[in-house]
Amino acid sequence: MDHPLRSPQMITRLVDGRICAYDLAAGGRGVLSPVLVCPPCADGDVVDHAVAAGLARVYCTTLDAVVCTTAEGDEVWRSHFEPRSAQRHGHRPSCVLSSNGLVLWVYRPDAMAGRNRPDQWVALDAETGAVVAQADLQTVGHGGRQLLHPAGDEVLLDVGEGQDGSVMYRASLAGAEMNLVGYPWADRCLIALSPDGHHFMTVDHEQTDVAVHAHPGGEVRFALSVDAFGHDPDEVHVEWSGGYLSPDTVVVTLGGETEDEEEWFRHYLVDARSGQVRSEFDARTDNPYDLLPLGDGSWLTTDVSGHPVRWTCS
Repeated sequence: MDHPLRSPQMITRLVDGRICAYDLAAGGRGVLSPVLVCPPCADGDVVDHAVAAGLARVYCTTLDAVVCTTAEGDEVWRSHFEPRSAQRHGHRPSCVLSSNGLVLWVYRPDAMAGRNRPDQWVALDAETGAVVAQADLQTVGHGGRQLLHPAGDEVLLDVGEGQDGSVMYRASLAGAEMNLVGYPWADRCLIALSPDGHHFMTVDHEQTDVAVHAHPGGEVRFALSVDAFGHDPDEVHVEWSGGYLSPDTVVVTLGGETEDEEEWFRHYLVDARSGQVRSEFDARTDNPYDLLPLGDGSWLTTDVSGHPVRWTCS
């Protein structure tokens, strides 16, 4: 069955201790104004956050729970991570709300939290907080990045295990069952999904190359090492950043040091179909991790105020 493509419309940022939501579908440019500003949950130590498209519900993870509140900050439900962790660093639970707003996907780095169990990936009913499905992962992660597939109900998860590498999974729900598939590598970091959902982009954990893979199987369509951009691979590396500027263009970031040991970063546009390096790209930021391509020809950076700034090539 074909699914209509869905572009991300609502993003969130934590600004001055409050969860701010921004409607990308509104098409604004420059510094974006939030359509919702919500106080954090009572715990205060918000790690990750998401907002429902209708702005009626706000979701956040803390080190020990996932919490749903109203837009005014009143708690609706709470799902505890038991037992409470004595570790205050090194584990960051993440959450992402499904495109239809019905399921909240939560990655739990339980091993690093000292809960004496494997990491978990849990699908919660977004309305009630009840567990829909869950799976134990064979990982010991510090955190996990979750990306929604734009053409269906599938989610991709990249679990960062620090110096031990990065493990990727994909999952979807079939009733109360989680269909979980692991990718056969532990040395590639997920960067982005293409706007049509047919490909995804990864960077080698050792930062030696960038690759575009077919979705869902992960077959490599092309890979580019540092020398493809005209740099010395002994002196320059690929950053774990970038993404799809448009359906047929990816942004790749390289980094290195000057003779005075000052860091530098350069961004390049690459044909997402052929792998041809096109040109350098001015991302309007000096921080490679402050760049978020949106897949529609625009991208986000961050203003000094903490709010996102939307740029376009034209």
